[in-house]
Amino acid sequence: MKKGSLRYVFLVIRGMGMGAADVVPGVSGGTIAFITGIYEELINSIKGINLEAFKLFFSGRWKSFWTQINGNFLLAVFGGIFISVLSLARVLEYLLEHHPVLIWSFFFGLVLASSYVVSRKITKWEYPKIVAIVGGIGIAFYITSVTPTTTSDASWFVIFSGALASCAMILPGISGSFILLLLGKYSFALHAVNERIIPDLLLLGVGAVSGLILFANLLSWLLRKYHDITISVLVGFMIGSLNKIWPWKKTLETILVEGELKPLVEKNILPSVGNPGDQFILALLMAIAGIALILFIEIGLTRNKKSGGDF
Repeated sequence: MKKGSLRYVFLVIRGMGMGAADVVPGVSGGTIAFITGIYEELINSIKGINLEAFKLFFSGRWKSFWTQINGNFLLAVFGGIFISVLSLARVLEYLLEHHPVLIWSFFFGLVLASSYVVSRKITKWEYPKIVAIVGGIGIAFYITSVTPTTTSDASWFVIFSGALASCAMILPGISGSFILLLLGKYSFALHAVNERIIPDLLLLGVGAVSGLILFANLLSWLLRKYHDITISVLVGFMIGSLNKIWPWKKTLETILVEGELKPLVEKNILPSVGNPGDQFILALLMAIAGIALILFIEIGLTRNKKSGGDF
């Protein structure tokens, strides 16, 4: 396989990682994009879908349009996301229902290590950047503590929910699926994916694409003008999101979803080391596995970059 083709295979795999993360309320696909080294290219590529790109498309200059939006890159990444969402939604739903402590422990280690890896992109630590991190932690902690609501299934609100969720999808630490949960649309979206309800998927898709394009332009500008401050806020988002993915929780309120009671409001609790139900040792090993995976990816990407690779 040619080197260029192999790069797109790796991009599809990264997209699948983003898709798997976005299915879970509390883990962001943006985090996966960040730690696998494609975050800024992803933002800038989405930013390329603008008025100029549409003019190229409708004038029949399709090759220029494809180059303008970095089409091969976007096709590979979003193809991976699409494959992952369709294939892993049921698997992750099963694992979260039957092995929640172990799965959340793995994600906790994943995000914890990711926040460290991303923080290394900050070139020089200064007071404003520390304030930005603290602010990001506060915002993420507040968002992940808000009680989910029951909302309308009207088309406009489904589109609005898709737009907000897609903005969160490319923010490390803020999960798109958790935003859907807050808006009362997570079960709606999961049901639409699992049952292939095309009209609902189209509404969510219209919102997601619109939100992605608008928000990517804002993020691209912030990264260009205030790179380290923006990265600092994003690191804060990741650290603050650990509140949501702490493995041990006590359910305070439940909600009926498709005939089953699901947790609606939860609070974090400490594990009982001697209680077999807490699976403390296994949970600790899963968290270490999550940390090790991120460090392995980071070392691999660093070596690839030093050797002149482009994977």
